[in-house]
Amino acid sequence: MLFPIPNRLRTAGRSILLTSVLTSVLLLGLQSLGWLEPLELKVFDQFMQRRVDLAADSRLLVVGISEADLHRYGWPLRDQVLAEGLAQLQRHSPRVIGLDLYRDLAHSPGEQALALALQADNLVAINNIISDVAAPPGVPPERVGFNDLVLDPDGVLRRSLLFVAGGDQAYYSFALRVSLHYLATLGKAFRYDAQALWLGQVPILPLETHHGGYQRADTRGYQTLLNYRSRYSPAPTVTWSELMAGAVAPDQIRDRIVVIGTLAPSLKDVLYTPYSSDIETFHAPGVIVHTQIISHLLDIAQHQRSTFSFWPRWGEGLWLWGWAVVGGVLAWRFGHPLGLGLGSLTALGLLYSLGWGLFLRTVWIPVLEPSVGFSLALAVTMAHRVFYTYSRDLPTGLLNRQAWLSHLDQHLSPSAQRQHLSPPGIMVVGFDRFKQVNVSLGQATGDRLLLLMVKRLRRVIPRTAQLGRVNGDDFALALRQSNQEFLTNLANAIQQALGEPFSLNNQDIAMTASIGIVVPQPQQAYTAENLLRDAQTAMYRAQRSGQTRYQVFAASMASAADQFTLETEMRHGIAHQEFVLYYQPIVDLETGDVAGFEALIRWHHPRQGFVSPIRFIPLAEETGLILPLGEWICRTACCQAHQWQQDFPDHPLMISVNLSGRQFEQPHLADQLGQILRETNLDGRRLKLEITESMVMGDVETAIDLMLGLKALGCKLGMDDFGTGYSSLSYLRRFPIDTLKVDQSFIRNMGGSREDHEIVRTIIGLGHTLGMDLIAEGIETLEQAAALRSLGCEFGQGYYWAKPMPAAEASALLSASPLALESRSPRRGVGDRPIIHQP
Repeated sequence: MLFPIPNRLRTAGRSILLTSVLTSVLLLGLQSLGWLEPLELKVFDQFMQRRVDLAADSRLLVVGISEADLHRYGWPLRDQVLAEGLAQLQRHSPRVIGLDLYRDLAHSPGEQALALALQADNLVAINNIISDVAAPPGVPPERVGFNDLVLDPDGVLRRSLLFVAGGDQAYYSFALRVSLHYLATLGKAFRYDAQALWLGQVPILPLETHHGGYQRADTRGYQTLLNYRSRYSPAPTVTWSELMAGAVAPDQIRDRIVVIGTLAPSLKDVLYTPYSSDIETFHAPGVIVHTQIISHLLDIAQHQRSTFSFWPRWGEGLWLWGWAVVGGVLAWRFGHPLGLGLGSLTALGLLYSLGWGLFLRTVWIPVLEPSVGFSLALAVTMAHRVFYTYSRDLPTGLLNRQAWLSHLDQHLSPSAQRQHLSPPGIMVVGFDRFKQVNVSLGQATGDRLLLLMVKRLRRVIPRTAQLGRVNGDDFALALRQSNQEFLTNLANAIQQALGEPFSLNNQDIAMTASIGIVVPQPQQAYTAENLLRDAQTAMYRAQRSGQTRYQVFAASMASAADQFTLETEMRHGIAHQEFVLYYQPIVDLETGDVAGFEALIRWHHPRQGFVSPIRFIPLAEETGLILPLGEWICRTACCQAHQWQQDFPDHPLMISVNLSGRQFEQPHLADQLGQILRETNLDGRRLKLEITESMVMGDVETAIDLMLGLKALGCKLGMDDFGTGYSSLSYLRRFPIDTLKVDQSFIRNMGGSREDHEIVRTIIGLGHTLGMDLIAEGIETLEQAAALRSLGCEFGQGYYWAKPMPAAEASALLSASPLALESRSPRRGVGDRPIIHQP
């Protein structure tokens, strides 16, 4: 006789079955949307960080270009320097040399020597198909591999694209090319089919969209999950200087794979890896990541390490449903909170232990999804998720992030623009050390302190300001006033108000705040997310600078993704000649004649039109692209000056070119400029190089030596923006400067400010005493030009005469008889009308 199933057990069974099925279906639905993928990837990172590092791979050697190497050899490395380094390596018979440097542009001198070095059969070069960065000229396709680094949506490198089988051509990654050249010497052949890549007899199965914790990954081509060897360099590392000095032992090179790439942090060639959150400052350079991939491929081919394997989808589904069942069983089995808590912790511990144990055997299965399924089935509720549908932050009553962004979107909408409403000023206030206070005093006390801080914040900010809580301890302000002076004064007031201690539980608690500020431009297009991101970026910069600081957002603080995109577009622009020079006339204040032109760079972007130099010049300085760009500016300006020299032989003109700080630091700058002058046939006395005070005050003696080298070419030297820096007069008289340029900030106010008028008069007198001539920049009115002429200033420059113009318009200006600008000589009457009008 069968005993009837108890009602409680029947009810429990139906509840467990229904809860586990609904939970599994819900999570599978979320999985199809990719919502849980970022969290699964974080678990993968944690597992990777907990693994024991392997020893450095003796089959490889990394030759890294360090920060010290950049200062010594300049960047990019000249072709001659690179050719010498390659020759130094070839003397010791490496198996393979992997050149992990983009060399699509020549960097003379030494082009022929480098071309010869690149013909070596054991050298593999790199290109970037997506960014249209070609391989070095002359390197055959069988020795070229594409950049194989694949970033996940969170910017972390966990995958490698090894191979793409095209219709007529197969594409090999850089790491695969290097590995195959090495394995070929061991007699291991390479082939591929629809199922796998084959290194000898070892298959590498391609990664699929739903493998492991991935849910919506783009896995086109033959991709593999990267099995990192170590959180640090996977192979012995030497610097470029050590290589050039012969300090690398031959045994470190002989029969090894040598990978050459950059390690210098200033070049921003770094990538987030699974270890980045474990080691705060660890972001792997590209050459280190490529070495990781090469080491992994060699281990696979030689049966030392395997690729990651995965469960089939039905297996993962059963795994998910099984843990939902366990959660339901525990909910019915334990009635006491203590027993339920201990049982839940034990179950979750077992789940993670199984995932960790399989991971050590290179099997990656989802861990977070069954954890969530277990928790949902255990709690039988998703109530804590509904706060996403509300507009308020519960502890403070303020707008939450999404609601605050929606409010800001309304002020940025087309209707607001049609009403000519200027974009609001944005501030993000971050309370320093709030998390530590919250941990030490408890959540309840932390919430009370948070309310006190918000109350004090409201006393300071305008009534019309929209305040929201956008993060745990970050609060955002949208203000109708958007001028910088108002925003910085408000930041000072907020910091002063928060500086007074808070009395809580009979104790005084001192709090400070770091503030990020965004000052929007009226004609610029913005999105709410970008404004908040920029303000938070500025706030984080203020926190790094020290507590109780505020920082105004600048273009150089843009996110890494934006900077990478702009850098890639700049590389494309340099290679495809998207940059042009405009020329602004420099006028003789006595005669009104054009005495010369200043060459100014412009970027004509194919999609965005003209891009402001304020956006791309700081990034070019930071990434080193200013060096090829600056060389192009000098060469183009000298060519144009030579053309004018031939077209107008009776009208001697001076061409002025601005030097950047990175250019001025180059040890071979004088040689480079000398070669340009020879190639363009320009008289060196017709070229004026403009530098700033800050560029020469770091290492004064070295700066003087470099300036004397430039003077030896016949070039003139001008000091730009004089009066705004921090130069010492004792040094100024030692500098071989020919011209001082009076900064436009003094010129702009000299008519209404006696102090600025006296400053300008003093600078002009100082320049004449030191035997220099003077150029006043930023002249916009006849009164300013006349006043400067009366003070003895020789030359002027500004919109009063003309805006910067293309070379053709400048040539037309010089061809005019009489010169079109003579009618704007400061000797004419104030009421006379100008002839030339620039758009």
